Amino acid sequence: MFTFVNRCADTVWPGVLSNAGTARLGTTGFELPPGASRAVPAPSAWSGRLWARTGCAQDGATGRLVCATGDCGSGTAECAGAGAAPPATLAEFTLDGTGGLDFYDVSLVDGYNLPVLVEPSSGERPGGASTAGSCASAGCAADLNAMCPAELRSGGGAACRSACDAFGRPEYCCSGAYANPGTCRPTSYSQVFKMACPRSYSYAFDDPTSTFTCAGGPDYTVTFCPGATPSSQKSTTVPAATTPTQTTPTPTTVPVTDTPAMMPGMTFTDANQDSMPMPMGGEAGTGGGGSIQGQGVILGGTSSDAWLANMATGDATGAAAAAAASGRLVAAPLVLLALHLLR
Repeated sequence: MFTFVNRCADTVWPGVLSNAGTARLGTTGFELPPGASRAVPAPSAWSGRLWARTGCAQDGATGRLVCATGDCGSGTAECAGAGAAPPATLAEFTLDGTGGLDFYDVSLVDGYNLPVLVEPSSGERPGGASTAGSCASAGCAADLNAMCPAELRSGGGAACRSACDAFGRPEYCCSGAYANPGTCRPTSYSQVFKMACPRSYSYAFDDPTSTFTCAGGPDYTVTFCPGATPSSQKSTTVPAATTPTQTTPTPTTVPVTDTPAMMPGMTFTDANQDSMPMPMGGEAGTGGGGSIQGQGVILGGTSSDAWLANMATGDATGAAAAAAASGRLVAAPLVLLALHLLR
């Protein structure tokens, strides 16, 4: 049983898409007012995705239902086999899969439109199977729209696009030469999502930290806009990324390749500081005076402050050498002054 709960301030329109070869649920979409809930039975071995459409209204000219985010294009409350237009937060399920386990996740790979939390039931199930302690909540309780980089914002701030959707580049879409876990790594964009929502998919190959399993055939509660972060769903709000005003989106061109994956439950402060993503503001490259635009450290172009640059980038050897050179520059005038006084 899937129970949809709306804790948002506004009405949402949940959508349901069954995977190919899977029987449809009793509904493929419906209206869910604030504070309301609805239970929808699911057959065994069902697989598919669930999401919420927002800002839906009937078009005065055509009479079709049109939604600001997550629209499935059906023109009605029922999606009738159509999926969500990105950006949309997706809850994905495969029931009674390998080893009899349920597999589930909340994905931000297609972007984000509102917080979603998936909570398995616990306790004794039919047949005597107990699910207590064997399942975990998954999802994103943070407001990613508030911290979305400017170049990823959609619908006037109503949603946040994925870097793949915004730029279409292979390194962001895990396609072409990047179509495997070895080459498609977390980027500074996906890390914005991951740090705020460690229990959600942030990019295509985020599997080890983002897929959850549950035995015993539990029921699931899917909550839109969960009012509070439960103890099992640790998320951290990070400051909104600083980005320049620009008409053409400029992606961060270099993926973060050495960032260890965060395990479920990890918060911003749990992460290795060396894995922090670069600030999102500015274009990649150098600006005047050798400074990297959008970075917190200004790298000078003279030998006197090169040691600071090396320390900032972690090059201790270079820092020592540069510091020695800088010391000689300072010492030379002092020697000349001493000789002048001796005269």
